[in-house]
Amino acid sequence: MNFFERVIDVLKPDERFFTAKGELLRNAVYEAAMKMDAKLIKALYENDATKERFFTDVDGIAVFDKVGFGWVINNREFLPDSYTRYKNKIGLADGNGNYIATSNDVELFFPYKDCVLEGGQTKDDQKRSEVFYNKTLAPDEVDRLLYPKVFTNAKKYSADGTNVIDSIDDSENLVIKGNNLLSIASLLKKYEGEVKCIYIDVPYNTGNDSFGYNDKFNHSTWLTFMKTRLEIAYRLLHRTGTIAISVDNYEIAYLLVLLDEVFGKENRKNIVTVKRGSVTGAKVINPGVVNVVEYVVLYSKETSFWKPNRVYSAKGYDDRYGNIILNFSENYVDWEFGTVLDEFAKSLNIKKSKLRAELGGDYDKALEDYALANAYRIVQFATLDDNSISAEARTKKKESIENNSIIFFERGDEKPYYIRNGKLILFAKDRLVEIDGKLTFAQPISDIWDDVLPNDLHNEGGVEFKKGKKPEKLLGRIIELCTDPKDLVIDFFAGSGTTGAVAMKLGRRFILCEQMDYIEDTICTRLNNTIAGDSRGISVDSGWRGGGSYVYCELAKLNQKYTDKIQIAADDDTLVQIWTEMQETGFISSKIDPREIDTEADDFKALSLDDKKKLLMELLDLNQLYINYCDIDDETFAVSDADKAFTKSFYGEE
Repeated sequence: MNFFERVIDVLKPDERFFTAKGELLRNAVYEAAMKMDAKLIKALYENDATKERFFTDVDGIAVFDKVGFGWVINNREFLPDSYTRYKNKIGLADGNGNYIATSNDVELFFPYKDCVLEGGQTKDDQKRSEVFYNKTLAPDEVDRLLYPKVFTNAKKYSADGTNVIDSIDDSENLVIKGNNLLSIASLLKKYEGEVKCIYIDVPYNTGNDSFGYNDKFNHSTWLTFMKTRLEIAYRLLHRTGTIAISVDNYEIAYLLVLLDEVFGKENRKNIVTVKRGSVTGAKVINPGVVNVVEYVVLYSKETSFWKPNRVYSAKGYDDRYGNIILNFSENYVDWEFGTVLDEFAKSLNIKKSKLRAELGGDYDKALEDYALANAYRIVQFATLDDNSISAEARTKKKESIENNSIIFFERGDEKPYYIRNGKLILFAKDRLVEIDGKLTFAQPISDIWDDVLPNDLHNEGGVEFKKGKKPEKLLGRIIELCTDPKDLVIDFFAGSGTTGAVAMKLGRRFILCEQMDYIEDTICTRLNNTIAGDSRGISVDSGWRGGGSYVYCELAKLNQKYTDKIQIAADDDTLVQIWTEMQETGFISSKIDPREIDTEADDFKALSLDDKKKLLMELLDLNQLYINYCDIDDETFAVSDADKAFTKSFYGEE
């Protein structure tokens, strides 16, 4: 057992210093030593080898050499496995083999808050370590990462079929395949300040979704991932715009703090509670309160310019409208009044006292249907507040009381009053709103949405989506609340494409961004179904009959093509060939010396296939995953004439 292994052996009993997988938490050990942690010092003192190395006797008192111990812990040789030992050949170390990150001579200030997290995977099962870019230390690196990108493989889908294109106009809907951070950063050049609504269904940070989280910094990683995207979203929004975010109870508290910082607390508009299920099935197995809700958080860009639309939800018959005009066709001065329930019972030839018993579960529906059919003559009597009406109206009110009569009062351009015995006659027909394609009793939506349940959700759009889809009715309500026809909606966590399908059905323009490989099989299929006249979701309610079009394109890959090759490589020889190709491109990380990587060396061959893949991924310059627009004419990147034409058209620089 060498000395480093002996130190590990001494540390093993202390669970503070190891992950659940048995990996050493080097920083935790180092910090404990710097704080003169009693338990750590006792363990080191009780082992003969570590006692001799780290303690000095001074007049009978054992003095702990924490600097010397820190040197050992941070030495590049003090590593847990062969992969890390090998990988460290590409790390940053000083002449003594110490990590620069923990050197007393060099301070690396790397707060998560000032970082950009790339968050780039292309498959659901890719849980790779994420890449952070520090804004403070390397602004040029971050700037290059977020440069506008070149587009490729552009084609237009419409009812007439699919056509390869080399130009695009501003009226087109758009689907972009590629890292969503880099996609929306590219959109800034053309769409900054132009977007009316951004909707995103964010990764919920449960460990089961598509984002590979860092286990140790779970929440801070998630917040870093979101922060840069939200900052770009803020810039994309029009001053009258809204961002709507679906989130669950795990991250809502963290997200609200972040949104308050990026958008301003004064722009927080609503936290909507959305019922997504019932207290049934597997949900009731869990102890405690059964969770059946999630949330939609709404923030404006600028609160003084925020003018959302009035949106209504079905309410059912409002029994405050309990009176009915018996002789509506006669002159209003002769109107006689009865009760709705009496007339409803008469219409069915059932005694009023037996209505519920005989109709049973059909009672509410039958009463509502009767009220809808007679809404033109069903009324309620409302008090007229003298302080809120004109002097002329007060006179008419007094006249109706004195004469025990009905007064008709014209009010210029406003709705006229019918006043009976000093009270205003309100007609039920004026409360009817068209919802889901039919007139019904309605009320303005509140911040509790229990009427957008995911019923028959798996069939919506004609596509399957194992991570779950959002109901079209939910997206329809958000889009109708925040936009008008022809406004632009963006969703950069496009998932199954619900936002695009709903936007198309409601006459809005849309841009969807998604980096996962299922984009063509799922999103494009769904949008093509929509163009063909898909009858599911909100189609019937919105009167959708088909039509429309969209343009599909991809961020032009550079190093991304190598990441794709590495992931599917099945043997060592393939990886060696990929490494050879990588060296020829010149797009290798500036932090490494390629000469240090010897694929014929025993320590390289000793690595597992997965470890070799991880190593090659870390050798790539991740700033060069896609081709920057500023490099479009560089022959090195071999951008085709068609891609050049489309990209320049997109950025308005033909």
